[in-house]
Formats: sequence, structure tokens, C-alpha cells
Amino acid sequence: MASSRKISLAAGVLYLLTFVSIPTLAIYGPVKGANYILGAGPDTSAIIRGILEIIVALAGIGTAVVLFPVLKKQNEGVALGLVASRILEASTMFVGVAFLLSIVTLRQAGAGADALVTSHALVSLYDRIFLLGQSFMPAVNDLLLGFLLYKSRLVPRGLSLIGIVGGPILLAGYFAVLFSLIGQHAPLAGLFALPVALFEFSLGVWLVAKGFDRSAVTALESKK
Repeated sequence: MASSRKISLAAGVLYLLTFVSIPTLAIYGPVKGANYILGAGPDTSAIIRGILEIIVALAGIGTAVVLFPVLKKQNEGVALGLVASRILEASTMFVGVAFLLSIVTLRQAGAGADALVTSHALVSLYDRIFLLGQSFMPAVNDLLLGFLLYKSRLVPRGLSLIGIVGGPILLAGYFAVLFSLIGQHAPLAGLFALPVALFEFSLGVWLVAKGFDRSAVTALESKK
């Protein structure tokens, strides 16, 4: 029981850490501007945002790795799939950060107007990989996690259902943007992500405050 409490606490902290970059969402705005590369001034805010995204990516991997020893007792294949999908999600985030920080590098090097096309291309690549890594992959992650938590009863089933329902909603938003039915940065696109965000934040708070259900942990242990 003591071991499972440490796991739940660590996982909860990591889930809450994945929200650390949300207050800085607007920081990338100037970098993605059409003429950012021609401007002057410090690039500190963009670099800080990049570092925060890397922290979020690593924390995301950490949530799946920390939970794996417990979740594998319910279904090892699905638990391993969760780890793999989290790693894939983080990989897209790393690449996205590299795209935007490349613009910063070009600006610092004084590339000027000759690099405008390149900077616009890098912004487009960032937007596309963001759509894949932070819309499609989180939906997959939460479907897998919601299923494992629902079956194991480690947390209240109502909480697990938010992830199970939120995953398809986010996928619907992903395909709506992909087929240009709505804009990627439109308010409606953000609404599609709300259930998943609610699930992960609520799960983080629950795991920190309450931990796993003890009877569920005992039942999983009996499967050894």
C-alpha cells in the first residue's frame, strides 16, 4: 500500500506538471508572427516557452512510466501502449520546439528577409505537428488510460469516464481542424480539448490528494 501511494503521488504531481506551460501559451505569438525574424529585441520569452514545453513532454512520459507497474497488472499490453503513445507525443513536442527555436536562431544570426520563407515554413510545420502531438496523441493517451483506470477501479469510475468520453471528442476536433471545418486556433477547437484537460487535471489532483483505491490495489495484487 505504501508503494502504491508513492506511485499515485508521483503520477499526480507529474500530471499537474504537464499544465505548467498553459499560462505561457501567448509567448509563442510573436515568434509565429509574419515578420518576427526581421525584428529586434530579446528572445528570452520564446526560449522560456520552449523549455517549458520540453518539461511538459518529459512529465508526460513520466506519468505513463510511473503508472506502468500498477496498470500492467490490469492489462500489460494496453499499459505498454500508453507508455509508447506518451513517448510519441513527447517526440512531436520536441520537434515542435526545435522548429520554433530555429526561427529564433535565424533571427539571432541576422538572416533577415532572405529567411522569411523559411521562418513561415517552420511556423506551418509547428502548427501541423502541434495538431498531431497535442490533439491526436492526447486523445489516444486518455482513451488508453481511461480504459485501464475504469477496468481496474483505481480511481472513481466517473473520473475514468471523463477520459474515455473526452478522447473521442478531442479526436472529433482534430479531424474537424484537419479537414478545415474549423480553424486550428478557433475558440471551438479549444472547446474540443476541454474534457481531456479536465480529465488529466482532475486525475492529477485526485492522485495527489486521495491516491488509488485500496481495495482496487489489493485486487490487482491478487492477479500476480
